[in-house]
Amino acid sequence: MDQGDPLISERFARQICLPPVGEAGQNRLAAAQVLVVGAGGLGCPALQYLAAGGVGRLGIVDPDAVSLSNLHRQSLFSGDDIGARKADAARARLQRVNPGVTIDAFCERLTPANVSRLAAGAQVIIDAADSFAVSYILSDFCKAQGRALISASALGLTGYAGGFCGPAPSLRAVFPTPPAMAATCETAGIMGPITGVLGALQAQLAMAHILGLKPSPLGRLVRVDMGQFQFGGFSFQNAPEPAAPMPFIAPSQLDPEDQLLDLRGAGEAPRLLAPEARRITPQGLARLGPPQRGRIVLCCKTGLRAWRAGEDLLRRGIRDIALMAEVAV
Repeated sequence: MDQGDPLISERFARQICLPPVGEAGQNRLAAAQVLVVGAGGLGCPALQYLAAGGVGRLGIVDPDAVSLSNLHRQSLFSGDDIGARKADAARARLQRVNPGVTIDAFCERLTPANVSRLAAGAQVIIDAADSFAVSYILSDFCKAQGRALISASALGLTGYAGGFCGPAPSLRAVFPTPPAMAATCETAGIMGPITGVLGALQAQLAMAHILGLKPSPLGRLVRVDMGQFQFGGFSFQNAPEPAAPMPFIAPSQLDPEDQLLDLRGAGEAPRLLAPEARRITPQGLARLGPPQRGRIVLCCKTGLRAWRAGEDLLRRGIRDIALMAEVAV
């Protein structure tokens, strides 16, 4: 974007006149690249404000298509978009919002195997996915790369948004274990405005980081309860990282000596995630001993059962465990 263009200056005039932004800050936004993973209830408002605010390049990752049940909370879409790929429909709408933004649409699932490719060049990654496995994949990647992760979660009438990684602790440091149940908007319900509040907050946190505002949004978490109309939060600048995290991996990242154990029954999943996998029952898992070589890799649909099974193995002294989830975004 040519910030010297009078139309560009007028577009961002109300933002540029803020002392913490100014022309220099607006130029930083124009030079920035942000990847948004998930173009749903959180991703739509986040994308809308990032594009309208002048972030120069946006990447959108989402494999799904727009459905009628999305429209009460996913503000970039209309009835005309039903059946279209979310990433493509979001790009088309955002380019009408701000034609000066370069937008890359990736109609695919995010996995441990493709995160490096999808995030290439992005200095900030926004986690707007409805999958705890994706949240941990992104956190591990950002922590290793020293990049900022703006993660949020919304369910029912409550949620949170926070800034992780970069110089701050990771998502694992604040949430060392996933939720007890893998509830989703589909199974537990959601009201539209809560996703709007949190998605807009993600955009604000991302832009604050790009602008270098103080205090930094990294190492801070904001809680929102729209049932009680309360906001809260805390700093986690000194949160320790877990001693033995179990990483998520993709089938392409298996080593020949790894033992891939599928926790899903044949009725749930007729096809195994990889030819090397073998099914294992809870009884078989209880009898499992330490591997002679390689890792134990546990897989299931969401990654939650695999995580719980891995925790049991860790308590029994078995180390070198990795996880695999069928669902990535």
